[in-house]
Amino acid sequence: MKAAQTRQFDLFAAPHPGPEQPARSKAAASRRPGASMPRTAALADPEAMARHLEATGNYRVLRRLEPRPVLSPWTLTMKRAGEKIGVILDTETTGLDASTDEIIELGMVMFTYDANGIGDVVSVFSRLREPARPISPQITRITGITDEMVTGKTIDPAEVAAFVAPADLVIAHNAKFDRPFCERFAPGFADKPWACSVAEVDWSELGFEGAKLTYLVGQCGLFHNGHRAVDDCHALLEVLAFETATGATGFSRLVASAERRCCRIFAVGSPFELKDVLKARGYRWNDGNDGRPKSWWTEVDEAAFAEECRFLREEIYRHDWEPLSQWLTAAERYKG
Repeated sequence: MKAAQTRQFDLFAAPHPGPEQPARSKAAASRRPGASMPRTAALADPEAMARHLEATGNYRVLRRLEPRPVLSPWTLTMKRAGEKIGVILDTETTGLDASTDEIIELGMVMFTYDANGIGDVVSVFSRLREPARPISPQITRITGITDEMVTGKTIDPAEVAAFVAPADLVIAHNAKFDRPFCERFAPGFADKPWACSVAEVDWSELGFEGAKLTYLVGQCGLFHNGHRAVDDCHALLEVLAFETATGATGFSRLVASAERRCCRIFAVGSPFELKDVLKARGYRWNDGNDGRPKSWWTEVDEAAFAEECRFLREEIYRHDWEPLSQWLTAAERYKG
């Protein structure tokens, strides 16, 4: 290998003039972004270097997400007046079907919160579990979890139930996926209020583009080890706590949503020729195999109920119509 190829690249070294690159004047060099920062100072303080790059307007620097420290020792007796307990939860599984697939990793982060927002992280749970069948190559590619990593590992359902017992709210970034797996695996989840940070937070209104966790983390100026359960929990906590320019947070929106009822409306007997109108509005088809009506249906916030009934009366049924509806609290949402 040539000597020129082995020389370490130095970001802050001045370029060496060559036959086709004349030496630049000191005045020209001083106009380069970053030229005013002393090299030794930048190397001694990486954060100063990052801020300097950002200040040029030509760079965006992502910081590694550092999990919040766990407040220890901590017990329920230390809760302050008005303080509640939240648990952020994430599962990694062998597939998408909670009735046949299994949890291979469960991560949970317990924290305090009150009217002012998120408080302290008070406990963390992270366990791997060996499934009955080998982990597929596709799941390993997605999660990074191999058969070797889970061999001999178990998760005690009783330990899981004890962990979530104090929770006033369980949060997942896709509660419709995680809740059925958790309820099937361990007691204690079925009666808990659940909130979904995908379905119940309008991230675009808060200035984000999209609701995928990795993208939300990046828009907060951070990066993390995605697709491992407890790492995603820590990441979601920071995303929910992130204050926008207006001072709003995803967490405040999520808690407010969890305190409201929502309603499932079933468009029973709707005209077949208007099915595309219903689909365009977000209605989904239910085949009746789960005990619910065989019909198109949607789920709306309590505040949107009257408008949805008006839409169905005037644009679908075109006559006076009383909806077949099911009101749900946070304890009933996202069940399998």
